Amino acid sequence: MVGYLFAGQGSQYVGMGKDLYENFPSAKAVFDQADEVLGFSISQLCFNGPLEELTKTNNCQPAIVTMSVACWQAYLSRHPEVDGYMAGLSLGEYSALVASGALEFSDAVYLVARRGEFMEEEAVKRPGKMLSVIGLDLAAAREVCVKAGAEVANINCPGQTVISGSAAAIEQAQTLAKAAGAKLAVPLEVSGAFHSSFMQGACAKLAQELDKMKINTPKWPVVCNVTGKSVTDAAEIKQNLIRQVSSSVLWEDSMKLILSKGVTSFIEFGPGKVLKGLMRRIEGNAQVINIEKGADII
Repeated sequence: MVGYLFAGQGSQYVGMGKDLYENFPSAKAVFDQADEVLGFSISQLCFNGPLEELTKTNNCQPAIVTMSVACWQAYLSRHPEVDGYMAGLSLGEYSALVASGALEFSDAVYLVARRGEFMEEEAVKRPGKMLSVIGLDLAAAREVCVKAGAEVANINCPGQTVISGSAAAIEQAQTLAKAAGAKLAVPLEVSGAFHSSFMQGACAKLAQELDKMKINTPKWPVVCNVTGKSVTDAAEIKQNLIRQVSSSVLWEDSMKLILSKGVTSFIEFGPGKVLKGLMRRIEGNAQVINIEKGADII
């Protein structure tokens, strides 16, 4: 069995997917379909930028899902036999659900474009920031949050936590984290306090969009961010996607679950090598390869 992992927001770069588009008909079909669904050329934005536009949440989210699914389809064209567990970091969960057959790609790329818009709207209504904390265990990070009035947004791997909150709370959390012995406490270049209660309004709007979509029973289990557990029930998948926007991302728990099933080989689909880096901290003996260019598909 294999763990199939899908990239989250923040790993985008100009030029991503162009090689796949030019060399794999199945990948080209994904980009073409995304352009049609979205009503503009997300393909050209991925291939040519500018980076400022690509990085905007409402563009970045469909861009990364499109790129990740294109990587998946290119991989399938040479490796059609699939067996294992699937998971995606935050936004990447939509790519994992497409790969598992639970969501149609056209629905997923539409949903994440709307998701990005909703998150930006809430960020304007309730401004906030995020802080990456490295070198504190989870208990210490939680204590920092309690004292600062912030919230744990991501539990990525041992010693790496992301915190969300108001600008004042994040400033205080940064000071407290350093005082508690954190190696690094760095504000992230994001537009809001994602994966926190600041995003509750986005959950309600996303629920309305999800009501219009058909969610199928996945062909392979998907490990959800919200619970860190595998799910095969369509109704539960829907509820988890709604909750995910304002809930902590339990990535470390998700990976430990897959590892507990005896999986030691993982493939990361999409731009960058963030998930490979996190796995190195979770289980150093696990093997992770990245698929983001044609040369990666052997």
